[in-house]
Parts: sequence; C-alpha cells; structure tokens
Amino acid sequence: MDRPGTPPREAATTTIPRRPPSPPTPEVTRRIEENRLRAKAIREQRDAELRASGVQQTDGSTTTTTTTTPAGKKRPYGSISRAEVPATNRDARTSPAKEGEGLPPVSRKFTKYVDYNFSAMTDTKGGFLSVEDDPWNKSMSAGVSGKPEGEQKPANMTAAEWERLQLIRKLQRNKSGPFEPGLSVLADEKTRKRCRECKTVEIDFVWEEVFGCAVCNGCKQKFPEKYSLLTKTECKEDYLLTEPELKDPELLPHLSKPNPHKSHWHDMMLFLRYQVEDYAINQKWGSAEALDAEFEKREEDKKRRKEAKFKEKLLDLKRETRTEAFRRNNAKGDTGGSKTARFGDAIGDRGKHVHEWGRTVENADGMTVKTCLSCGSEVEVMEF
Repeated sequence: MDRPGTPPREAATTTIPRRPPSPPTPEVTRRIEENRLRAKAIREQRDAELRASGVQQTDGSTTTTTTTTPAGKKRPYGSISRAEVPATNRDARTSPAKEGEGLPPVSRKFTKYVDYNFSAMTDTKGGFLSVEDDPWNKSMSAGVSGKPEGEQKPANMTAAEWERLQLIRKLQRNKSGPFEPGLSVLADEKTRKRCRECKTVEIDFVWEEVFGCAVCNGCKQKFPEKYSLLTKTECKEDYLLTEPELKDPELLPHLSKPNPHKSHWHDMMLFLRYQVEDYAINQKWGSAEALDAEFEKREEDKKRRKEAKFKEKLLDLKRETRTEAFRRNNAKGDTGGSKTARFGDAIGDRGKHVHEWGRTVENADGMTVKTCLSCGSEVEVMEF
C-alpha cells in the first residue's frame, strides 16, 4: 500500500473576509481609564492596610511578620527592616507613602525662603517686623503706639477692608458724604440752625458739634480774626493759659487732629480764637491791658533768670581759669631740651617767666584785678 508523501490538500471553501476592528470611542476609552484608576486605588488602599497591620505581601502570598521573638534567639531581618519608605528617600522607583511627598526636591535658591504674614506686622518706620521677631518691643504691641484699641486692624480683616472701614470712619467724623446731615424745608424755623454771620443753613456741622458754633465755611475764611484755630502752644504763649485750663473741655472745647510733624505723636489740640480770647481777656485777666502787663512781667522775669544763669556760668569759668593759672605758675621744669614751650614761658634763653603781682585794685568796670610788675599782665581776682 502506497503511503502518501504529503497530506492532502483541504477542499477549497469560500470564506468571508474579516474587517479590521474599529478603534474604541472616547467614551469607552474614558471608562477603561476610570476602571483602571479605581482598581489601582483599591489595590493601594489594601496594601496600606496590610502594611499598617504588620502583614507583608510577596508574589501574591500573604505572610504575617511578628516582632516578638523568644529569648535567646536572633531577631529576623523582617522585624528590623522598615516596611514603609522613609520620607527622605529620593528613589523614583518607589511610590510616595503620603500625598505631596512625590514632588521634586526644592531648589537650592528657595531653601532659605520665609513667607511672612504682612497683615500681622506693624510699620515701625524702621522696617516691617512682627511680634515674634521682637516680643519686647512696646511699639509693636496693640494700644502702645498712641492709638486706641479700636483703631488697630483686626486680625481677620484684609488690608482693603481695613482701608474701607477707615474711610467710612473719616466720613463719619467729618460729617461729609453720605453722613452729612440733611436739610429739610419742613423743619421749624425756630429750631433750625443758621450761620451766626450770614444766616445761611449750610453750616459746618463738625464745628457746631465740637465748639457749639454755627458758622459756614465762607464766613470762616472771611473772618479769620474770629474763627481761626489756635494750637495749644499758641494759647500758652500768647494768652498765658495753663495746661489744666486747656484740657478742660467744658471750659475750652478743642478739636483733635493728627499731628502733621510726626504721625506717631499725640494729636493736635485746636482751639477757636474768639472763645480763647473771650475766656483769657474777660474772665481770667479782666482786660487786654492786664494781659499785656502780665506778659511783660513774665518776659522781664525770664530775662532776669537768663542773666543770672549767665553770670553763674561766668563765675564758674573764672574759678576754673584761676585754678589753671595757679597750676601753671607752680609747675616745675625748664623749657630747654626737647620739651615744648607752654603758656607763660619766656621767649629765648631767659628761662621761665615768673609773675610778680602787685596790689589788688578795682578797675573802671567794677572788677577786681591785679597786674604783673614786670610784664604788665592783668588778671581778674575773686576775693572771698
């Protein structure tokens, strides 16, 4: 029987050609990616729970590591090795244990960067410092810089909100803008406040509240001899008023304004001129002539004290000069050799000059003097 050498050919059959698979749609791709990330998160959560419970997973098998070993036996390597990756490890092959630890290391130029909270700092005119930098500095503590507690910026308020609040408070103090009192035609004419000069109803409400003086802005500029403002120093020097009198608001009301010279100084106290003149001339001194006489008397006393102080300093200088002259006259040593010449030494090789004083006499100016008989030098002498 003959054995065929090759397998017989298969019978030709008609086959339908297969179409290539179509690419997945974006919706299918998104679902696949979401499922993959969800499975990965579940796997990482399970691994973290196993690590926290002391179970290690290797090649799909789960083994439990115990840290307790019987006495006299060596601890296994697994009990002393760290299962968690340290935070300082920079190996990119290991996944970070916590969120944010997988970020790249910080650049060297930003290692000394410090983020300061400027809202918690105080402007001390010498740099922005916080209380943590200098806790013993009184100027950075609240209420010490001359401002009340209500004028300190709250910690939970931004800079823009604080500026807006300051603007609103300023408008309230000046009674301007939306806080200006309204004028109604229905008001009673007997109770309506008018300017004391021109009888207009548009008066300065701040002056009316502080000084009790109803006057408009035009009349304030027109009559400066009555409605100009005086500082506390001018009231003391020109009208001879005392500090308690100026600090009494019932006696002399004043208007407080920020000091224009230094912002951290006390506020200025401004007084109305005609009120100060009325109190100083009519009540305290009685008349303008009495005020002028008191002013001249105080000026003479001031001049007398100044002259007495000058004479006292002159006497001290004379005593020091006499002591110095006595020390020079009694000093020993010659002017030869390498020694430098001193005051009172004779010129040339005649040696040191020694004064020969005559009698003490009184000169034309009334001063007691004595004269050297050899050189004619004259000095003043104090006789006790």
